[in-house]
Amino acid sequence: MRRKFLIVAEYGLHARPATRLVNQAMGYQSEISLTAMNRTVNLKSIMGVMSLGIYNGEEVIVHTEGSDAQQALDAITDFIVTEGLGRVVNE
Repeated sequence: MRRKFLIVAEYGLHARPATRLVNQAMGYQSEISLTAMNRTVNLKSIMGVMSLGIYNGEEVIVHTEGSDAQQALDAITDFIVTEGLGRVVNE
């Protein structure tokens, strides 16, 4: 499962929200990845997420695969939207 987002937070996905996003992802069994600028990292790795350098205006894709993939994607979507980090982009 996958969902695309446009990052709208003024400072992009900086350390504090990135850490909270990683912690959210770690609560699920599924494999969860984040793709931005043609690079994909494990969303459960803060170093991987920070290495992407995601700024305001970037499009990112969250991909989940596993037994609780839908729940993970829904929770991550809820986090990104309610925290004002991004909005869902219809593909």
